[in-house]
Amino acid sequence: MSQTQQTAARKTAVVVGALGVIGRYIVERLEAAGDWQVIGLSRRQGKDRPGVRYISVDLLDPAATNKALAGLSEVTHVFYAAFQAAAGAASGYANNIDANRDMLVNSVSAIDLVAPQLQRVVLVTGTKYYGTHLGAFRTPARETDPRHMPPNYYFDQIDWLTAYQQGKRWDWAELRPQTLCGFAPGTPMSIVPVIAVYASICKRLGLPLRFPGIAWNSIYQVTDSAHFANAALWAATDARCANQAYNITNGDYFRWCNLWPRIAEVFEMPWAQPQVISLTAQMADKGPLWQTIVREHGLQPYPYDQVVAWPFGDYVFNSDWDVMSNVTKSRQHGFHDVVDTEEMFVRLLRQFREQKIVP
Repeated sequence: MSQTQQTAARKTAVVVGALGVIGRYIVERLEAAGDWQVIGLSRRQGKDRPGVRYISVDLLDPAATNKALAGLSEVTHVFYAAFQAAAGAASGYANNIDANRDMLVNSVSAIDLVAPQLQRVVLVTGTKYYGTHLGAFRTPARETDPRHMPPNYYFDQIDWLTAYQQGKRWDWAELRPQTLCGFAPGTPMSIVPVIAVYASICKRLGLPLRFPGIAWNSIYQVTDSAHFANAALWAATDARCANQAYNITNGDYFRWCNLWPRIAEVFEMPWAQPQVISLTAQMADKGPLWQTIVREHGLQPYPYDQVVAWPFGDYVFNSDWDVMSNVTKSRQHGFHDVVDTEEMFVRLLRQFREQKIVP
């Protein structure tokens, strides 16, 4: 391929929420593909490198967003993975309508205004679309299942995007993952650091690893962040994905009661039967202890409140109902990747130890 052809084939992506537990992995996946220029948007400033540059912007400020994105005329794809949590329990995050809707509106409309080559917007929502945060729901959930009683900012996002796209030159795809498993310092919305820090503190206190919630025997599912990034790339480039929604999970299911002993093995500690506690409450005073652990083991110096989100752990570990998505549609439309979830947890937790995130 000539240099001219290579240039013409290159795509330019804006990843909104580029430093989060989803966006960070999408950036890395596009970077590895080799034929993308990547622009990451986030409130915090990322570190530029060849092929990847970052723009720090407050997406809740329309004027600032328009100004910051005014030069992005070359953009061909948008990956929207930004998120703003609400105060209180993680199960209530779906109620945070205004901020999560407005960030999408401000960023996509600003890019649409200046990017004549825009082809597709990939919107990341999630299984709260089905009411996973409210209690038992129809499983395995299908993309065509009816909505639950609002509020839910996912509804507001996809409704706005669907209406705004009418008559445009570009289309959209919506992806619905469940409980992302990765690591993004400063945005700890992942269950893996919750488990890793909880296990490390239990071990330091001489306690066995006890499952802290009531979902011990329930069927559950998760999504490896790297696996999700592969799905996002597929959704951005496959013609079949135009104006379609897809469930994206690892493709299997598990029970915590079967996984928990393997997690204890990773940390070389005993496990015991569940003891239901509020992690948010019980771990609130463990910041000084964590700093001691960091010093003793020479860990990476992430602040306690940036490495783990205890309300998210309480939400996941107390979902005492089956949480299952049907991923047949994504497979029929061309995405066939699967991940063994038990092996994923072992791999990621070992990586956390090797990378000195936990001891």
